[in-house]
Amino acid sequence: MSKSSKTFWAFMTGAAVGSILGILYAPDKGENTRNKLFYQLQKYRDQLQGLISDLIEGKEIPETMAKSEGKKVVNEAREKAERLLEDVESMMSQIKAKA
Repeated sequence: MSKSSKTFWAFMTGAAVGSILGILYAPDKGENTRNKLFYQLQKYRDQLQGLISDLIEGKEIPETMAKSEGKKVVNEAREKAERLLEDVESMMSQIKAKA
Protein backbone atom coordinates (compact mmCIF):
# COMPACT_ATOMS: atom_id res chain seq x y z
CA MET A 1 0.00 0.00 0.00
CA SER A 2 1.38 3.41 -0.84
CA LYS A 3 2.36 5.93 1.79
CA SER A 4 -0.37 8.37 0.73
CA SER A 5 -3.13 5.77 1.03
CA LYS A 6 -1.83 4.75 4.48
CA THR A 7 -1.89 8.40 5.49
CA PHE A 8 -5.42 8.78 4.17
CA TRP A 9 -6.71 5.76 6.10
CA ALA A 10 -4.88 6.85 9.25
CA PHE A 11 -6.51 10.28 8.96
CA MET A 12 -9.97 8.82 8.34
CA THR A 13 -9.64 6.43 11.28
CA GLY A 14 -8.35 9.18 13.55
CA ALA A 15 -11.15 11.52 12.51
CA ALA A 16 -13.79 8.86 13.20
CA VAL A 17 -12.35 7.87 16.57
CA GLY A 18 -11.88 11.52 17.56
CA SER A 19 -15.45 12.36 16.63
CA ILE A 20 -16.86 9.45 18.59
CA LEU A 21 -14.75 10.16 21.68
CA GLY A 22 -15.61 13.85 21.52
CA ILE A 23 -19.31 13.08 21.43
CA LEU A 24 -19.08 10.48 24.20
CA TYR A 25 -17.30 12.86 26.58
CA ALA A 26 -19.56 15.83 25.84
CA PRO A 27 -21.58 17.04 28.84
CA ASP A 28 -24.99 16.13 27.46
CA LYS A 29 -27.75 13.67 28.31
CA GLY A 30 -27.13 10.08 27.24
CA GLU A 31 -30.11 10.01 24.89
CA ASN A 32 -29.01 13.21 23.14
CA THR A 33 -25.47 11.89 22.85
CA ARG A 34 -26.67 8.60 21.36
CA ASN A 35 -28.86 10.46 18.86
CA LYS A 36 -25.93 12.67 17.81
CA LEU A 37 -23.61 9.68 17.51
CA PHE A 38 -26.19 7.73 15.51
CA TYR A 39 -26.63 10.67 13.12
CA GLN A 40 -22.85 11.06 12.66
CA LEU A 41 -22.46 7.33 12.05
CA GLN A 42 -25.22 7.43 9.42
CA LYS A 43 -23.38 10.22 7.60
CA TYR A 44 -20.10 8.29 7.89
CA ARG A 45 -21.79 5.13 6.57
CA ASP A 46 -23.21 7.01 3.58
CA GLN A 47 -19.78 8.46 2.78
CA LEU A 48 -18.20 5.01 2.99
CA GLN A 49 -20.85 3.54 0.72
CA GLY A 50 -20.18 6.33 -1.78
CA LEU A 51 -16.44 5.67 -1.60
CA ILE A 52 -16.97 1.96 -2.17
CA SER A 53 -19.18 2.56 -5.19
CA ASP A 54 -16.65 5.06 -6.62
CA LEU A 55 -13.84 2.55 -6.14
CA ILE A 56 -15.83 -0.22 -7.77
CA GLU A 57 -16.64 1.99 -10.76
CA GLY A 58 -12.98 3.00 -11.01
CA LYS A 59 -13.53 6.76 -10.73
CA GLU A 60 -10.56 7.29 -8.42
CA ILE A 61 -7.91 5.53 -10.51
CA PRO A 62 -5.61 7.91 -12.40
CA GLU A 63 -4.77 6.75 -15.91
CA THR A 64 -1.04 7.23 -15.36
CA MET A 65 -0.88 4.68 -12.52
CA ALA A 66 0.25 1.19 -13.42
CA LYS A 67 -2.88 -0.88 -13.94
CA SER A 68 -1.90 -3.75 -11.66
CA GLU A 69 -0.82 -1.48 -8.81
CA GLY A 70 -3.99 0.55 -9.23
CA LYS A 71 -6.17 -2.53 -8.94
CA LYS A 72 -4.29 -3.61 -5.84
CA VAL A 73 -4.74 -0.23 -4.15
CA VAL A 74 -8.42 -0.09 -5.11
CA ASN A 75 -9.07 -3.58 -3.77
CA GLU A 76 -7.31 -2.81 -0.48
CA ALA A 77 -9.20 0.46 -0.10
CA ARG A 78 -12.51 -1.21 -0.91
CA GLU A 79 -11.88 -3.98 1.63
CA LYS A 80 -10.95 -1.48 4.35
CA ALA A 81 -13.96 0.69 3.54
CA GLU A 82 -16.23 -2.35 3.72
CA ARG A 83 -14.77 -3.32 7.12
CA LEU A 84 -15.26 0.23 8.36
CA LEU A 85 -18.82 0.16 7.07
CA GLU A 86 -19.49 -3.06 8.99
CA ASP A 87 -18.04 -1.47 12.15
CA VAL A 88 -20.19 1.63 11.71
CA GLU A 89 -23.33 -0.42 11.21
CA SER A 90 -22.46 -2.50 14.30
CA MET A 91 -22.05 0.67 16.36
CA MET A 92 -25.33 2.04 15.02
CA SER A 93 -27.18 -1.13 16.00
CA GLN A 94 -25.67 -1.02 19.51
CA ILE A 95 -26.71 2.61 19.92
CA LYS A 96 -30.19 1.91 18.65
CA ALA A 97 -30.53 -1.03 21.02
CA LYS A 98 -29.74 1.20 24.02
CA ALA A 99 -32.19 3.90 22.95
